[in-house]
Amino acid sequence: MAPLEGVHMTDSESNDETVASSDGDDRDVLVLRKGTHGMPVEQYAAAIRERLPEQTVTLARTPDEEHEAIENARFVTGMTLDEDLLEAATALEVFACAYAGTGHLPLDALEERNVAVTNASGVHGPNIGEHVLGAILRFTRRFHVGARQQRRREWRHYKAHELQDSTVTIVGLGAIGRAVCERLEPFGVETIGVRYTPEKGGPTDEIVGFEGAAFDEALARTDYLVLACPLTETTRGLIDHEAFVTIDPDAVLINVARGPVVDTDALVEALRSSWIRGASLDVTDPEPLPEDHPLWTFENVQITPHNAGHTPNYYERLADIVAENARRVAEDPTAELENQVIR
Repeated sequence: MAPLEGVHMTDSESNDETVASSDGDDRDVLVLRKGTHGMPVEQYAAAIRERLPEQTVTLARTPDEEHEAIENARFVTGMTLDEDLLEAATALEVFACAYAGTGHLPLDALEERNVAVTNASGVHGPNIGEHVLGAILRFTRRFHVGARQQRRREWRHYKAHELQDSTVTIVGLGAIGRAVCERLEPFGVETIGVRYTPEKGGPTDEIVGFEGAAFDEALARTDYLVLACPLTETTRGLIDHEAFVTIDPDAVLINVARGPVVDTDALVEALRSSWIRGASLDVTDPEPLPEDHPLWTFENVQITPHNAGHTPNYYERLADIVAENARRVAEDPTAELENQVIR
């Protein structure tokens, strides 16, 4: 892709990573202003710039700068892209979404305009894999009981569980699901993977689809049910009343996918009725979870505020993907891109 014309940051300005507006545009990569996980978006722009010393990486730091800079930008990256900003992006060829999920984007409009879209798949594998493993071990050794007794200064033994020989079912075998499998390998567990196309196989001991008797049978012998799938028509409400009735009553639900994959009312009923041992919820429906919601009141429920995705390495891993794609596009505008979800 030929360099675009316009104002860009000089090396001396790169520490601040803010951009003044100008009449032209010589941007190769435009970074939008929204950051994530409480980390300054300047770090993201710096990480891309470090990987692309031969290209011009511009950070639009205000709404006005975004609208002006995107008019002639061909390669844009950011957390989101609303339709108003897309309307101004008359030259856009690639939008590199900085999230793994793209359901919040105007995908139909992007596809109509022949804009290639990529996502951040793979960025979250290590940190969410560790989050899931931590949740499993918390319920296995019942650390939450020990913490409660410590607060009360009670020296009293309590029963715990053992992870070895347990069955862990992982719904979704993308980068996160695979990372969970890798981290479970030393623990001597049996793993069942759930994916749309079981015939493709996967890293688990067994593979089943989302529907039918095989899925129900997997639930019936599951000790830890890990949800790591995207939210689709198939997965919305996947874990409903019937699923909670079917699942082993000693099972623990761990949701790092999206809140609506689980029917919240059914989950509350299952917890009240002891149909499951507990739940670790990094996502909920609704989200944020209202202060008066009953899920806050269960001692066997762990709630984290959609925090499993946080990692200090987020921008570094994301920049690896985005910089490589920007490099490919510069060499060949028709090149296949990593993590491409719309061609």
